[in-house]
Amino acid sequence: MNIFVTGATGYIGGTVSSRLLDAGHKIHGLARNQERAERLEERGIIPVLGSLEDFDVLHDAAQAADAVINAANADNPFAARVLVDALRGSGKTLLHTSGTSTVADNANGAYSDAIYHEDSILDPLPEKTGRIAIDRMVCGAAHDGVRAVVLSPCLIYGKGLGVRPDSIQVPMFIEIAKTSGVPRHLGAGENLWSHVHIEDCADAYMAAFEHATAGSYFYIEAGEASMGDLSLAVGRLLGMEPRTESLTLSDAVRAWGPPMAHGMGSNVRVRADKARAILGWESKGPGLLDDIAQGSYRDAV
Repeated sequence: MNIFVTGATGYIGGTVSSRLLDAGHKIHGLARNQERAERLEERGIIPVLGSLEDFDVLHDAAQAADAVINAANADNPFAARVLVDALRGSGKTLLHTSGTSTVADNANGAYSDAIYHEDSILDPLPEKTGRIAIDRMVCGAAHDGVRAVVLSPCLIYGKGLGVRPDSIQVPMFIEIAKTSGVPRHLGAGENLWSHVHIEDCADAYMAAFEHATAGSYFYIEAGEASMGDLSLAVGRLLGMEPRTESLTLSDAVRAWGPPMAHGMGSNVRVRADKARAILGWESKGPGLLDDIAQGSYRDAV
């Protein structure tokens, strides 16, 4: 099958593309410049030169493909709409990538017992309302002849299989600890994030590609851990004393920027029971804390 992938040079899209290639599919990947195009070619992916702002490129590539996977930017409504419009009435598959920060609570490191399923009522933060609207628009395309499916992974970790092997969050915590000499988290570090290994995440895309029905939405998670425990695992990786340091919100904003500071201080707790039951997906990768302390991140020491 001929599949067009946005975000093919990224962490999620690159790993999903690798899985699809292994399954015998032909992949066309969006590349914003020649250097990225060459890196895709090295992996057997046919580059499509352009960006998410090149609507004609997106439209034509989507129409020419048998299926589309949008793994580039969960918060870009214009690119998502172009892809939906290109596929209307075709019956083709569109897998769209969202993210579970839609349930974030800005808890500043405090614990919350709120856990979300796909049918939970959301009371989103203002900065996440746009993403939820995009998700609903994509799912709604099922009524217009698109096999549209939204996948919402949580905090992803581990070594990716594509051009970009690393996520954002865990390497950021590692670099902060190396720079300051002690692992740091926001507030008490008792807030919990659901998480999933990158290869398990890619397997969920493969399962959705095969089994998901039009208009469906899936959380993807394989466990959860507090930011304090994540920081302690970073300390073990770096051979530091078993202690962490608390950051105020102002310090975290200066160090990480507002979106990351608020996000990493939030509780983001979801369950992927629906993906396990309907898609037959299951997680097989190492747990987050073990993978940080003695797995994928050993090169960071």
